[in-house]
Amino acid sequence: MSDPRVRETTLANGVRVVTEQVPHVQSVAMGIRLDSGARDEPDELAGISHVLEHMVFKGTKRRTARDIAEEFDAVGGQLDAFTSKEYTGYSARVLPEHVPLALDILTDMLRHPLLDESELELEKSVILEEYKSLEDAPEEYVHDVFSRTLWPRHPLGRPVIGNPEVISRLTRADLLEHLTANYLPGRLICVAAGNVEHDLFASELQRQLGDLEGGGEGRLLTAPESVLEKCLVSRPTEQAHFCMGTAAVDENDPDRWAVRVLNLVLGGGMSSRLFQEIREKRGLCYSIGSEAVSYREGGMFVVYADTSPEQLDAVRDLARQEMMNVAQNGITAGELERARNQVRAAMLLSLDDLGSRMNRLARSLLYHGRVIEPEELVACIEAVTLEDTRRVAHRLFGGGEFAFAAVGPFKKRRRAATKK
Repeated sequence: MSDPRVRETTLANGVRVVTEQVPHVQSVAMGIRLDSGARDEPDELAGISHVLEHMVFKGTKRRTARDIAEEFDAVGGQLDAFTSKEYTGYSARVLPEHVPLALDILTDMLRHPLLDESELELEKSVILEEYKSLEDAPEEYVHDVFSRTLWPRHPLGRPVIGNPEVISRLTRADLLEHLTANYLPGRLICVAAGNVEHDLFASELQRQLGDLEGGGEGRLLTAPESVLEKCLVSRPTEQAHFCMGTAAVDENDPDRWAVRVLNLVLGGGMSSRLFQEIREKRGLCYSIGSEAVSYREGGMFVVYADTSPEQLDAVRDLARQEMMNVAQNGITAGELERARNQVRAAMLLSLDDLGSRMNRLARSLLYHGRVIEPEELVACIEAVTLEDTRRVAHRLFGGGEFAFAAVGPFKKRRRAATKK
């Protein structure tokens, strides 16, 4: 690492610690990332990572749930957590003098949760309500439907929240076994950005986590097999929400930078082709855009839009035409330059936010095993050529077939194969 403000330490048991000293700020954004998420669950335990993430907030051997909340509130701190497909995150933001307290609470939650049976039953009810709220939000739910449609036989295709039937029958023993098997030092990354002193941060983590034992086996990575099918889910909505796309590249594929450029050109903003052609010129929808998602084992390129049911076919066909046009004719030099500027600006603007800095450190370590500095990321985008984008567009869209998922007022749920 060339930036002297970024420092890294690995504890003797394998816990990785990275900090970035940011001068002239008054707080610290810190987090613990567990290299285990929803994709690591067997089908019979789908959703357990998310349930456990909820349950660690419900009290430890030293603190009640109320104690955890009051101790953070007493120092004006913020505490949060999330579960993703590939990792689980716990985050806090505090003043520098309260870093030891925040670390004490976080590590206590992760190492010594009570996992009380009665609290578990209550929290399962909360999560099942969360599941219902997701199904009631078609703009979110359609993305889960699309993932299952594209990758029906791979854990990356499952929603993070899991399966309601599985969630309902989870027990304290299940959670304890999952905690013991996954919350291991070799899978933990502790990060901080802001007014933080690295040696003090690392020594505090040594005190809190230095005696944690266990290695943790690495993932058996298998590329997801993509299935290009059509799935319609009936819901009593005013609009139809759809996702259309195909498999893309994994997080370590050299083509990921060209994919990012293509995403910006096609659907990355108000100047993108999809927005201009379908919303601005034709007025066929309110929201439309694209997303390129990369995981360790694979990735997907997805176009999303909402529109009136009677215009669904027209919007879908126009989106497909734009994707095929890029595959056949490439993008322009002007579009490439705008995409480069967008990436550079987004990267530099994110440096103004401590949470973004902290998340960048964690993601770099999780996916690449080292801290990748913003300058290196910008250089990778700058190196993308028009020929790269044309070649990668043909790789993604050249076949002309796409998976399609929609949620809307259809007569019934339908699933029809188009290509495998």
